[in-house]
Amino acid sequence: MSQKQDQWTSKLGFILAAAGSAIGLGAIWKLPYVAGTSGGGAFFLIFLLFTIFLGLPLLLTEFTIGRKTQHEAITAYRMLAPGTFWHWIGKLGVATSFILLSFYSVVGGWIVIYLTRAITEGLAGREGTEFEQLFGQTISNPFLAVFAHLIFMVLTILVVRGGVQKGIERFSKIMMPALFILFLIIVIRSVTLPGAMEGVEFFLMPDFSSVTGETILFALGQAFFSLSLGVSIMVTYSSYLKSSESLPRSAVSIVGLTIFISILAGLAIFPAVFSFGLEPAEGPPLIFIVLPTVFSAIPFGSVFFVAFMALLLFATLTSAFSLLEMVVASVTKNDPTKRNKAAWTIGLLIFVMGIPSALSYGVMGDVLIFGNNFFDALDFLVSNIMLPLGALLIAIFAPLKIKKDELYEEIQKSSSIKRGLFNTWYILVKYVTPVAIIIAFLNVLGII
Repeated sequence: MSQKQDQWTSKLGFILAAAGSAIGLGAIWKLPYVAGTSGGGAFFLIFLLFTIFLGLPLLLTEFTIGRKTQHEAITAYRMLAPGTFWHWIGKLGVATSFILLSFYSVVGGWIVIYLTRAITEGLAGREGTEFEQLFGQTISNPFLAVFAHLIFMVLTILVVRGGVQKGIERFSKIMMPALFILFLIIVIRSVTLPGAMEGVEFFLMPDFSSVTGETILFALGQAFFSLSLGVSIMVTYSSYLKSSESLPRSAVSIVGLTIFISILAGLAIFPAVFSFGLEPAEGPPLIFIVLPTVFSAIPFGSVFFVAFMALLLFATLTSAFSLLEMVVASVTKNDPTKRNKAAWTIGLLIFVMGIPSALSYGVMGDVLIFGNNFFDALDFLVSNIMLPLGALLIAIFAPLKIKKDELYEEIQKSSSIKRGLFNTWYILVKYVTPVAIIIAFLNVLGII
């Protein structure tokens, strides 16, 4: 008989942990640079529509599967469709989490480096393009990049080994509200810089002339990436949720927080980009070049820089917790006696897999996979293939293998959702989401 299932102690703890999983680098780091390289406001509008009309319904679907079964993803799919291949959705999610965390933690390592530098050196009188040179020197140093990657993974392991309540929830409750407060301060400063409105327009005023099929595909991938969808992480997280909590309200809260922080990220980054004459299509390094530049223009900037990098680290960690928890939960099957060993073993294996990504901007910079370095190749694989594929399978699975009335019964627990609204959700999940994902796949394959 399995051990008693660990649970969140409160709805707030669950929402902040799930929002932390969603918000992390998906919204703060990745969305601004993908928007910068994909048309700015037009990309963000498409991303917003995908998040609300595809992401929200799919998030609620994962919540329903997880709480209904009260088990991690692989077991959850196996319980709902015994004797079939559907449990491979959970295995795909485990593989995706493993690969994603291997390069995600490399970026977490960069943040560790910047936080350390912020504490020991402050902004050191640097300004403008000097931050670009500093970033290049930082990530091209093989020892530094790999060591910081290791430090980040160890921090992640130490929390996940503590379990849901004493590890993940405890950290999320402290760090996520603090991140919101400091982000607001940064945005206020960013939008009041000279020439900042040009950046605001770039981010919020759509220019559809720059939209391509690739833009739409990236927006779809970003919507899933930002909400941690298609990986079945939210199946695992919601399996720790009590039946007294409202799934629709939790889903709306998490989507709302994710959209809010995505807007804040854009308003923190793009006004500063244009104010300082930097390039919005900078790519992944955007946040490490632009934000230090912003802080250098703020009174007591070094103090704010330390605080922000610390909070960015914790926001990044909350996402990493969910990725590692997804894999650990699939191995331990709710047996707390196995958690410590599983967390360390899996975490260190992920670290090893991430070493080529850590070296992608230095000694392995010339090693290309389909024209991309190792880091970018894994990013493309996860964001544009594995996440949408996982999302497609989940969207097909729920209406196919769970009776409609059973779905309604689970979603209606502790919520007053009307049948008409439920039917709208059902149609979006069963018909609209799969069609949208299939079209995106056909586009990336060059078929349409």
